[in-house]
Amino acid sequence: MADATVHLTLPWPPSVNRYWRSVPMGRGRGVRVLISREGRAFRREAVARLARFRRRAPLCGRLDVRVELCAPTRRALDIDNRLKALLDAMQHAGVYRDDGQIDRLLVERGPVTRGGLVRVAITEMNH
Repeated sequence: MADATVHLTLPWPPSVNRYWRSVPMGRGRGVRVLISREGRAFRREAVARLARFRRRAPLCGRLDVRVELCAPTRRALDIDNRLKALLDAMQHAGVYRDDGQIDRLLVERGPVTRGGLVRVAITEMNH
């Protein structure tokens, strides 16, 4: 039997450099690290697009994830900096239980696309 693959199209994620923000806790108690406003906005949009996954059980096996990042501009970027927000949003939406299930992760730069987007293919591996 062939593996079933889930195909997703998601909004352009923020860079990991903009995904987190540090907030001082005051009086020498250090800082708290939170998801930034931009990160929360991305997560809300991604979860809304993935609403169908709330009605089904999350993938629970080992995963092969293929990501095509279609940037909004030709500006130089590190493609690995977009993964944290993307993988966390899919977990938060219930696509899979935990991103620790990912055994294989392929990331490719796709064509420049107005507004930017990400295409994802997730296959639950049988091994």
